[in-house]
Amino acid sequence: MKTINKHIVCYFIGVTALASCKKDFLDHPSENNPTLDTYYNTAAQVQKATGYLYNSVWYDYQDKAFHAIGETLAGNMLTETGPNYGSGSYNLFTVLSTDPLVTSCWRSLYKVAGTATVLINTFQQKKGTATEAGYLDQGIAEARFMRGAAYFTITRSFGDVPIITDPVTIAAAGPHTVPRYLQKDVLQFALEDFRYAEQNLPAIPTEKGRVSKYSAAGMMAKLYLYRKDYDSAKMAAMEVINSGNYDLYPNYEEMFTSSKANNNIESLFALQWIAEGGYGFANPIQVYSSPSTLLKPVVKTGYSSVYPTLDMLAAYDPDDNRRKWSVMEHGFKRADWTNVNFPNGFEYDTTGKVYEDATHFKNGTRSNALKYIVGTGTNGEKLSDNGSSDICTYILRYADVLLIYAEAVLGTSASTADASALDAFNKVHTRGNNFNGVKLTSLTKDIILHERRVEFAFEGDYWFDIQRQGFEKAKAIITAQERGTLSDNGTINHARANFNSPSQLFLPIPQPETVSDPKLNEPPVAYY
Repeated sequence: MKTINKHIVCYFIGVTALASCKKDFLDHPSENNPTLDTYYNTAAQVQKATGYLYNSVWYDYQDKAFHAIGETLAGNMLTETGPNYGSGSYNLFTVLSTDPLVTSCWRSLYKVAGTATVLINTFQQKKGTATEAGYLDQGIAEARFMRGAAYFTITRSFGDVPIITDPVTIAAAGPHTVPRYLQKDVLQFALEDFRYAEQNLPAIPTEKGRVSKYSAAGMMAKLYLYRKDYDSAKMAAMEVINSGNYDLYPNYEEMFTSSKANNNIESLFALQWIAEGGYGFANPIQVYSSPSTLLKPVVKTGYSSVYPTLDMLAAYDPDDNRRKWSVMEHGFKRADWTNVNFPNGFEYDTTGKVYEDATHFKNGTRSNALKYIVGTGTNGEKLSDNGSSDICTYILRYADVLLIYAEAVLGTSASTADASALDAFNKVHTRGNNFNGVKLTSLTKDIILHERRVEFAFEGDYWFDIQRQGFEKAKAIITAQERGTLSDNGTINHARANFNSPSQLFLPIPQPETVSDPKLNEPPVAYY
């Protein structure tokens, strides 16, 4: 089977001008050739265009905002106090509209949505002259999936936001006067995109790594759960489960430390990265989250700029192997990660006995996230010049669908012993003989939320799980978290988040956007 990465590279080199957007989410794409008359005449040409939607348009969100928003706000990770991560403002909920990651998140996600929208509109125009429209319909469905994914993420990040269905016309109109729309309407807009994709995408992806109708059904389930529409979430999740197309990947650690596991049987939707593509096209996570002794001897990066919180480490049950599968701590070893410091294999050592300078491992919590760390390249992994990699970024895994199903069955009940919910939950809970295969016999909301935290730790999603609990529950969760660090002698320098207002459930709209479009400062209006 061909891989989607070939189409990403080919499309970017050959025809980016027709479908890419500038940084500002309202800027329209280049109107240079190729034109509708000369391009999109074959399924292959359409696939090259939609392939781009899996890659660099997401980069500025993936680069740092992914962790700062999804994990640091959630209390799962701490970020450095330097400028790269908003001077530590995500640690304590002091994020301002001038924060650079707020801007990069906004512009990147609108770049995804805008590029997808241009492709949707272009393919619709092409259908007017095409003799066979099936491949164009599939291209529209794929682009609508991506637009739905972008708006789902935008509205969970910022709340009430603009919806742009004709970026070219709006940009050409002059001064921006685009309003914000109610979050419930933005969610409905994303849902309609997912529903269209579910009805028009194939059951089996045309290429490994592309989305299918079940990818769309899975995203619908996630959106329904966010809206607390439990019956619909259950039905959409069951569609994926009943397809028989997906299962849990047997090796949890490998799924996040080897590009060989890319697009495995558990992956429903993942961003696709290309190491040789360099900056903007390769997965940068290990550049920022790995310890310096791992990468710096090879590529001069590995900044340990974002790492697990003490609260996250304490959240793992002693019998939960996901801690060692997800976190590097003292004693962690990888024989296949070698460099000049560790010629016999990498070892995480906070004592100075294995590596003479233990301070390299003494960040605020004496730990680093393991997820999306592929090593030094000595094990065959491709790396870019700065240490970025090929490993994909999972946006939706089958484990998520199973836990969505379990929570949807629970619904508004205090607890459930429903056999189907327990079966779905326990498949995730005991993967790889985790907990020695011991299964739970009853579920509550808190049990499922905790399971989601440890299952998806460092994957950029837990903040949205907290957010959808509502302000009071979110406040109780966040204010109880330990967001402090360890001193040199091992005592805790305690810290708590300053979370006291419902407005903190969402990021502020970037100041540059409100300056260029004053209507963004006005109350939101209805879209439907």
